[in-house]
Amino acid sequence: MLKTFRKGGVHPPGYKFSAKKPVEVLPLPKQVVIPISQHIGAPAAPVVAKGDKVLVGQVIAKSAGFVSANIHSSVSGTVVSIGPALDASGYKKTAITISVEGDEWLPEIDRNATLKKDFSLSTEDIIAKINEAGIVGLGGAAFPSHVKLSVPKGKKADVLIINGVECEPYLTADHRLMLEKADELMVGTIILMKALGVKRALIGVENNKRDAIANLKQKASQYKGVEVQALKVKYPQGSEKQLIKALINREVPSGNLPIEVGAVVHNVGTAFAVYEAVQKNKPLVERVVTVTGKDIENASNFVVRIGTPISNLIDKVGMPEGTAKIVSGGPMMGKSLLSTDVPVAKGTSGVLLFSQNDAKRSEEQPSCIRCGKCVSACPMGLEPYLLIRLSQRNMLEKMEQEQILDCIECGSCTFACPANLPLLDYIRLGKTEVGAMVRNRKK
Repeated sequence: MLKTFRKGGVHPPGYKFSAKKPVEVLPLPKQVVIPISQHIGAPAAPVVAKGDKVLVGQVIAKSAGFVSANIHSSVSGTVVSIGPALDASGYKKTAITISVEGDEWLPEIDRNATLKKDFSLSTEDIIAKINEAGIVGLGGAAFPSHVKLSVPKGKKADVLIINGVECEPYLTADHRLMLEKADELMVGTIILMKALGVKRALIGVENNKRDAIANLKQKASQYKGVEVQALKVKYPQGSEKQLIKALINREVPSGNLPIEVGAVVHNVGTAFAVYEAVQKNKPLVERVVTVTGKDIENASNFVVRIGTPISNLIDKVGMPEGTAKIVSGGPMMGKSLLSTDVPVAKGTSGVLLFSQNDAKRSEEQPSCIRCGKCVSACPMGLEPYLLIRLSQRNMLEKMEQEQILDCIECGSCTFACPANLPLLDYIRLGKTEVGAMVRNRKK
């Protein structure tokens, strides 16, 4: 019987239209806009100035603390400006704009496609290389990877979990990586195991990707300690805590991180980026992005340079007539974009184009009928029907008591609600306010 997490979860339609489309290389744009904050933590500090010439892979902004990440140029050319630019959040934030002039890479970056299995680096050297390469979680959260690998004193990891679930509808970037770069993923997994000092790694993949499961299992037989586990299809199984529960039946306590139960979770895209950083000296300057939608005839997956305008991806597949909304990420947790000029960032997993019919919200009913479907759907065991009311009334202390900070913002409650209430919208607002209150209290 296939494993899964027990508490909550929903089953949105898959819509994996681009699953059979091999990854293509998107042509270089005329210019890139590279935000200095593409990660959780402190924004990086620019180390270039207007007029500077840069190469692909060159550091253009240095991490500004332990929880931060280096930013590298994804193109070769001239720095045009450093200043505010719109990002996926809808706010203007500091970014470095570079005009593209050819495609010249730093000479130490190995661009040869030959698989490189052997490595002799120490744990400290591996983590340092990952830090230097600016690698962050590519599943969406963009948490700096070197921080996850730096296990706090008094804690110990005994298992590495590689997240190949990709449970969000429409997205197929990870699926294609597991098919096309399985050997590199395996080496990246072994490197991460060495960095953590663990002898066991589990790669979790949902059973709707049977070709990927078969491919990874065949490859894993050559790598000691690596096991591939097929999982029952259920959203949001790609969330860390739910994946840990599904694979090793451990429950991360409220307010704690996975290391509390001896686990560290990394996305398959991150494992591939780790391989390229450690074995090829290649920083994180590009990633795979799915571009899809119900009305797109040529839904595809592309390798895209960081900083490329979203408009370039849309132009490549063609924008269907009647497109009413463009979403960065998946439909459950992604963000609606204000402009197609927004650049691809490290955490950009997909670009979804929705028609007016799919974009509009269903009409909200007058009131909650206390049916409990949102409670049954919540994978964190919260009571969304209560949290929305507390948020509407700005009852911060009560929301904190009801553990609103445990919400993973998966949207399962909104998906399940028969009254079409904007549960997640209000819960996210309340969570933000409670988080600010907690931080102020600590100060």
